[in-house]
Amino acid sequence: MYLLGYDIGSSSLKAALVDAETGEVVATASHPETEMEMLSLQSGWAEQLPEVWWQNLCIVTKKLLEKSGVNAADLGAIGIGYQMHGLVTVDKDGKAIRPAIIWCDSRAVDIGEQAFREIGPDYCLQHYLNSPGNFTASKLKWVKDNEPALYEQIKYFMLPGDYIAYRLTGEAMTTVSGLSEGILWDFAANDVSTRLLDHYGIDRALAPPVAPTFGLQGRLGTAAAAELGLKAGVPVAYRAGDQPNNALSLGALNPGEVAATGGTSGVVYGVTDRLAGDPLQRVNSFAHVNHRPEQPRVGVLLCINGSGILYGWMRKQVANGDISYGDMEQIAATAPVGADGLRILPFGNGAERMFGNRNTGASILNLHFNRHRQAHLYRASLEGIAFSFIYGVQGLKDLGLETSLVRAGNDNLFQSKIFSATIANLLGCRIEIMATTGAVGAAIAAGAGIGYWSDVREGLSALRCLEVFEPEKDRDMYREAYEHWAEHLEKTISQ
Repeated sequence: MYLLGYDIGSSSLKAALVDAETGEVVATASHPETEMEMLSLQSGWAEQLPEVWWQNLCIVTKKLLEKSGVNAADLGAIGIGYQMHGLVTVDKDGKAIRPAIIWCDSRAVDIGEQAFREIGPDYCLQHYLNSPGNFTASKLKWVKDNEPALYEQIKYFMLPGDYIAYRLTGEAMTTVSGLSEGILWDFAANDVSTRLLDHYGIDRALAPPVAPTFGLQGRLGTAAAAELGLKAGVPVAYRAGDQPNNALSLGALNPGEVAATGGTSGVVYGVTDRLAGDPLQRVNSFAHVNHRPEQPRVGVLLCINGSGILYGWMRKQVANGDISYGDMEQIAATAPVGADGLRILPFGNGAERMFGNRNTGASILNLHFNRHRQAHLYRASLEGIAFSFIYGVQGLKDLGLETSLVRAGNDNLFQSKIFSATIANLLGCRIEIMATTGAVGAAIAAGAGIGYWSDVREGLSALRCLEVFEPEKDRDMYREAYEHWAEHLEKTISQ
């Protein structure tokens, strides 16, 4: 039996097939080759057409079957990971009423901030663990206020993954994890966030029925199966937003376990058992994939905009794009820990949430022309990005996260030994680099959803650990370098 996992991103759709018996990843595929179009009719807007997601899903599924040679009749379950915080609205016939308002659209910021003040910060943090902010509920309020004729046609609002599952099965459902990422779940009441919906004047009936994150969420319909090249009747047995799903893919399920990614922006996602929101709003807290009222599992999400984009800038502007990241790593390794006093603040990719949405810009500090070379610039870049992760993790610790283990995929920054070792030494914990993807994790989770394994950890046990970084006995030089860097950062953000 094979398990099919999807990762519905805003750039592309990825898919993976996993052999349930062996845990082997049989094949992966993605589509399109170039990034999907993003519509921006006004400044700060970001929309995509749900129908385009579906068309690309059909293409990537056929590519995957062709690449793997797997017989569609041997498919046992489907799992879905998807871009978080988006809004899809459908009418009584299941048609999308308007383009989806996706995660990076900022039109609802003022709506959410006003609701936070009027409902009360204490209430919001206790019940929703967050401000309503620029999340799905506030985006729906924007539609209500600005497109009333379209709003009147809405039968259900959905997260992007809910929409894809609906297209697959014909059944409108959502999950607690999905609702919480839209600030549509009340943790104290263990129910849909009725007070926020009432405040926005939104009928609770527009929320689809709630299904378990793991478990039967409908079966693949005849028409959808024909479009995809699959057999009808396959159970859809899992769905979750991309960051919770990535954490699951890396085995981060219980308190103290942390998943991290280091791409253009950086993400640290830690699991805790405390139902607590951050009063400073540096991080966001959502129901994790295995959350239950009697056994809370909350994913605390830190996003750092200024991250890998700095190292990409260094490669393009300083190295002239003539060398690989591997070559840059070798050059950087010739400089000592702390880059001989050179320090770089990497925050040049817009406003940073952990600084109260301030845009500080990037800075190169303590540069000496007679002492510093390319090696120092490369190392200071990697260390500066790693230091930003450490600084941000403090917000997670304030919410009760005790970091015992960090897992990361074998991608981007975590391929750098300098970067990974710096984080391991400053956190004082083990870092494991895993061979997995979000689509693979969704496939494995689908197996747990149909009961193939007693627990999703059993399915994840086949994942390979590619490399391990342990903290060194003598970490003083790392701590000293970080303290100097943090001192410069504090001066910058206090100006």
